[in-house]
Amino acid sequence: MTEPDSTYATAAGLLGRITEQLGTQLGHLPLPRPLPRTRPPMTPPTLVAVGHGSRDPRARATLGRLLERVRELRPGLDIRLAHIELNAPLLDATLTELAADGRDAVLVPLLLAPGYHVTHDLPAALAAVPGLRARVAEPLGAHPLLVEALADRLADAGWTPEDGTSRAAGVVLASAGSRDPRSGAELRRIAALLGERLGVVPVVPAYASAAAPTVPEAVRALAARGRHRVAVASCFTAPGLFATRAAAHAPWIASAPLGAHPALARLVLHRYDGALRATTRERELATV
Repeated sequence: MTEPDSTYATAAGLLGRITEQLGTQLGHLPLPRPLPRTRPPMTPPTLVAVGHGSRDPRARATLGRLLERVRELRPGLDIRLAHIELNAPLLDATLTELAADGRDAVLVPLLLAPGYHVTHDLPAALAAVPGLRARVAEPLGAHPLLVEALADRLADAGWTPEDGTSRAAGVVLASAGSRDPRSGAELRRIAALLGERLGVVPVVPAYASAAAPTVPEAVRALAARGRHRVAVASCFTAPGLFATRAAAHAPWIASAPLGAHPALARLVLHRYDGALRATTRERELATV
């Protein structure tokens, strides 16, 4: 063997021994821990906006436009419209479909106060679909966003800031009405908030059915106080029989239903988010 070949052989042998020793040492090292599995992002519950239903074809179209605004505010959220009666899709069918798809849901009532539909019909609809995990959010209710929409609709109808300080002006807050005393209390709170928003004019709640005073009675009560420039504020989410009747009794102006007002769209999401927070708190308490 020549001298270079001998040198190469020695180097090769040394490299082999180093590799063998290194392999032995590495064999005693602990194996690396597998990376934790990342949980797939949770799908938020479906927002089911629940309207009453109406024979007026404008009602369903109006609520559809409202939900388009809600979708613009919360892209990617599954948002569906359902009705208690009269219009498709009906609530029962919507809940059954969600249960079959394995979805959770939050029902947001497109109603103004906690009357019979909110306290009885919606919980009963959920109880009829035991495989569905869902809860009912609060109704739209006395909230600054609702008052913002009411005031804007009055302004659209012709109400001015000067009317808010006029001794001749007054407002009748017209809504559907309910025998549930909680509903009347909520409408009185809405009326008080609207009065604060408009100025110093009185705002009197009135009802299209089931409760007193009626809209004509409220108009006469304001007239007896010297308030002859009376506006009717339509506290309805969409056109329908009650909204039409209430507007017909306005001696001056009547506002349009709230419809697809941007503030109402934000309020729908506010009620949805509030229900989600309540669900999270309940789960946290259950694990304590």
